[in-house]
Amino acid sequence: MTTPHALPASFPLTWLYVPGDRPEVVAKALVAGADVVLVDLEDAVAPERRGYARAATAELLTEPPTVPVHVRINALGSPAAEDDLRALSSLPGLSGLRLPKVTSPSDVVRVAERAAPSGGGALPLYALVETALGVEQAFAIASAHPALHGIALGEADLRADLGVRDDTGLDWARARVVVAARAAGLAPPAQSVHPDTRDLDGLAASCAHGRALGFLGRAAIHPRQLPVIERAYLPTPDEITSAETIAKAAAAHPGAQALPDGRFIDAAVVADAHRTLALARRSG
Repeated sequence: MTTPHALPASFPLTWLYVPGDRPEVVAKALVAGADVVLVDLEDAVAPERRGYARAATAELLTEPPTVPVHVRINALGSPAAEDDLRALSSLPGLSGLRLPKVTSPSDVVRVAERAAPSGGGALPLYALVETALGVEQAFAIASAHPALHGIALGEADLRADLGVRDDTGLDWARARVVVAARAAGLAPPAQSVHPDTRDLDGLAASCAHGRALGFLGRAAIHPRQLPVIERAYLPTPDEITSAETIAKAAAAHPGAQALPDGRFIDAAVVADAHRTLALARRSG
């Protein structure tokens, strides 16, 4: 029996996308409360402004910012992506690269070999799966290279590729990516963005559904979405109480056992309880 994935010492729940050609917006994002700021050089930037976006981002990353900054580079294999890698991958302020529309493990390997080392180790990479082919290759992508730290869905592109009209039509692909990440030993993936920045009730409901599927945290496109995402992914008081009960019982009597209320606990249940308590400590 496998146990739930242990959380790293520091784990993000909120990832805020900002367009790279808007330095003033990037500056606001850095103090908006996100765990990670995602500077986008791809879809959020008009083609004629991508050179400017790259230069502005390079200037930002000459020194480590106040929060981790990842950059989503341009289409893999394109001249623009090569320019992005040359300009950014060795900068001290860059914490990770987001790779768009990954469809095979070779996409990851090529970037891993191309990106310069950072801080004495490989630059962390994150693969975005945005096509049917990418979903079919999810585990191969997730296990492609040690530099890969995570995978996630790009649901807008995937929805268009599949012709999906109802949100539930993406649930199989979502589950596929969650399973692939776990099987490859990666942290649980973060959910894709909720595109309606004013629909906070819908965002909360969508986050609850994503949490039930095994996601951990979510990307956002507006600061007002951040507290909704964080609340949705932190454990409830009842969940914390239950986890504390399980952890105390396991500490007192190691091994499988039945609690006084009839619940059976074993190593997997105990590990899940410790993960819940780790999340609870994050909120404190």
